[in-house]
Amino acid sequence: MSMFKQVSVVSYNVSNWERSKKFYTEVLEWPTAFGAEEMGWLEFGHEHQPHIGLNLWNTEQGPMPPPSAGGAVLDVDDAHKVTAALRAKGVRCDDVMDIPNMVSLGAFYDPDGNRIQFAKDMTVQS
Repeated sequence: MSMFKQVSVVSYNVSNWERSKKFYTEVLEWPTAFGAEEMGWLEFGHEHQPHIGLNLWNTEQGPMPPPSAGGAVLDVDDAHKVTAALRAKGVRCDDVMDIPNMVSLGAFYDPDGNRIQFAKDMTVQS
């Protein structure tokens, strides 16, 4: 049995606190789950579910690492509609990749270039 229970937070480094907060709260309209702004930490999500966390990169730690190629994958009802809605808000998105009878997979990028994926599981009937 694993000593780990579940995923609690997937975090991303950000360089501009106000720009990032605005993107996640106003553009994506995600609910704030926890905030410790004095520490440069903010979490988005719902109670008892995994959260997306923002970590304000402290330049005293050295240069900010490049954006992560891996990261969160969010469930959606329709990847094509999500992509269209995000693009209408000016958000950079990859084209949706459809794998028949498996998954419809999309991705968007936050202002620091962090890639966040979303998917519609096509193996489950709605």
